[in-house]
Parts: sequence; C-alpha cells; structure tokens
Amino acid sequence: MRSRFALALAGLVLAAGPAWAQDKTEISLSRFFGACEADYADVTDVSKAHGECGIITALINKFNAESPDVHVKVDIVEWPGYDQLTARLRSDDPPTISVMHEAVISDYASRDLLEPLDEDFKAAGIDTADFTEAARTGVTKDGKIYALPFDTHTWLWHINLNLFKQAGLVSDDGKPILPKSPEELLAQAKQFKEKTGKPYFVQATVNEQANYARTLYTLLYQQNSDFFADPAQIKLQTPEARNAVELFKTIYQNGDTTKDQDYAASTAGFAQGDGGVYIMGTWLIDSYNEEAAKPGGALSNGYTVVPFPQLYGNAKVWADGHSWVVPKAGLDDAKRKAAVKVLKFLWDNDFEWARTGHLPVRQSVATSQAFLDLPHRKDIVSLTRDGTALPQAVKRQFGLQEILTEEFNAAAQDQKTVDQALADAESRVNELLANAK
Repeated sequence: MRSRFALALAGLVLAAGPAWAQDKTEISLSRFFGACEADYADVTDVSKAHGECGIITALINKFNAESPDVHVKVDIVEWPGYDQLTARLRSDDPPTISVMHEAVISDYASRDLLEPLDEDFKAAGIDTADFTEAARTGVTKDGKIYALPFDTHTWLWHINLNLFKQAGLVSDDGKPILPKSPEELLAQAKQFKEKTGKPYFVQATVNEQANYARTLYTLLYQQNSDFFADPAQIKLQTPEARNAVELFKTIYQNGDTTKDQDYAASTAGFAQGDGGVYIMGTWLIDSYNEEAAKPGGALSNGYTVVPFPQLYGNAKVWADGHSWVVPKAGLDDAKRKAAVKVLKFLWDNDFEWARTGHLPVRQSVATSQAFLDLPHRKDIVSLTRDGTALPQAVKRQFGLQEILTEEFNAAAQDQKTVDQALADAESRVNELLANAK
C-alpha cells in the first residue's frame, strides 16, 4: 500500500510540474565560474555565499526563488566557454544569456551575433550613465551597448605577509615592501629565498592560456609601449617587450618562482605557503580572505593584496571584464523581456558580485562606503583608474593571449631565445589578426 501510495503521489507531482512551468517563462543562462552545488545548491541568501561560484550560484537561486514569472536554467561550461558558445550559435541553439569577457565582445558583435541592448536597458531602468569608464568602454562597440557589464578584473600581487615578515620585507606599519624597479624585484627575490628557502613567486605555468600574456601587457603598459598602435598588428620586437620577457626569464632561471604548476595547483599552493607572491587576478581575494581567517594555515592573519607593483614609469595594469550578452536567436517578446529582467537583477546586485574581489561596474557602488569597507578594497581601488584593456578594435584577444603565453613561457624556460620568442609571437599574432573577420 505504501509503495502504491508513493507512486500515486509521484504522479500528482509530475502532473503538477508542467502547469507550474507554464506559469513562468524559462530562459537559459550559460556561465563558467565553476560548479559548487554541494555547498550552494539551496542558498538564496547571497550574503552567506563566498567566491565566484558561490556568489553567482546564490544570485541565480535568489532570482528564481523570488521571480513569479521567470525561471533561469543554468548551463555551466568550462572556462572560457567560447568553443561551446560558437557551436551552439552554429546549431541555432544558443543560450538566452551568456557570460562573455569584454575582450571577446567585438569578435561576436562584428559578426552580428549579439543583440544590441541600449533600448532594453533604458526600458528596464538600467542607468548606463552609472557605468564606470572601464565598463562602458568594454561593452560598447561602434556606439552600441552589446552587454551588461558585470565586473572589471585585473592583475594583482596576492602576498603571504607571514613569509614576507620572515624575509624582512615588511615595513613598520605592517605593509609589504614592494619593489619599484626590476632590479629591486630581483634583489628582493634573492633575499626572500635566502631567508625563507622558498621562491618569491607562485605562478601557473602549465596548461595556461593567459597568465604570461597578462603580465606582458602590464609590463608593456608600464613602459608606455604603444604595442597595438595599429589594432590589426602587434609590435613586439621592441626594447620594452625584451625588458619584460628578460625579467621573467631571469626569475624563472634563478629559481625564484614555482615551476610545473597549473592553475589549480598554484592557487592551492599559494594558500599552503609555496611562495610569497601569487600573480593572479581579483577573483581570488574573497577566497584567500577566508583562508586568512582560519587558524593554523600558511595565510592565517597574514594575507594582503596589492595592484601589480609599478616596476617602470607608468601605473597601468592589464584589465578585462566579465559581462552578460544576449546572443541573437530570434527571441519572442516574453523571452527577451525575461532576459532583460535577469540582467536588471544582476545589475542591482553589483555590490554582491564585487565581494568576490572583482571591481564594480557601477560608479555608485565603486565609490560607496560599503564597497570601500570590504577587505583590501582601499588598496586596489586605484585599479578603477589604472586598469587598462587592449584597444576595442583588437580582435581574437583570447587567441592572441594564448600565443603570447606560449612564447613567453618558451623564453622563460630557455626553450627559445628571448629575441626568437618575440619574433615568433609577433609573427603568429599578426597572422591570426590578418585572418580575423
């Protein structure tokens, strides 16, 4: 009897399911940021979520719990997800909303694959006048807005203060002593290894698609190199590029960095005390703050973060941003309105997403006391000014950063001379750009 009752009850639930679904417009949202259902599948209080995955999961849970007329189905893809997105566009089955780096928007917008959203934002009450300058630049192509900016992320030094103290590299006020030139950097790295027995840097150098490129951009910006004066052609056979690659080759050859680590290993390794400085982005601040709050760990009460130090004359640092696009798919009015409603919700929760460590895209949030009171934000708020993206017109940015990372890595590991790596990188990038459409 119990079994038959359970089957009957299940039948009633299944029968009720489609009726519920018909009351809501369902749309799909494609994102990376990882999967964390084990921890956050039922969390709707976003303030209790941490890290990129936790916060975006809680945000969508909250939207679905509170929305009477729209339901979001989430598709999680591997970073960066553009092969999957392109395949879905070709099969005429794209997601309703997709996460997209601002560096990639021009590739899709130039092929008329994204919906312009200016009028939708105006109707929904998304105040584009509140966009930060970095956000506005990132999502605007040929005078049209093609995405909702979600953050600005940039290149940082995550620092183990406990090891810096051991190395004698902390000032009387408890702040890390940062190098102001390549020469000071190499001297600090030598002192650090002598005092701690560990390398100065933790770096992801295995199976990496972007890290060395982002460091290269930063060091070129700092030397005022106009390496993309022509957005269809890169110039790398220059003294500035040679300086940058020679510096990190020296660091690698001196044993001043971890080796043979991928992203997962280096991210965990820094938390475990593998080295003093992890060159990585804004997205890890919240996670490392959690580690620093735990007793007995390598980062316990000893973590800080700073913008990539100014080793040359300019303070500029590589930057990009996550955004949300609506791929062209012939949406009916209900689905388009549903998509814009989700975008408005994400816009309204810009502060919650900024807790990851990413910089806000709303001026009103970036200047708010609530944001500045978050850990380390006063230390990195200058990046809202100094964070610098490649020129908008540069296409295939993810492809070219893979090339640069590969060639930079080859030079660092002495598989090629610096001059050969720069020549090969320049040639390969320019061939890629020449074939870009």
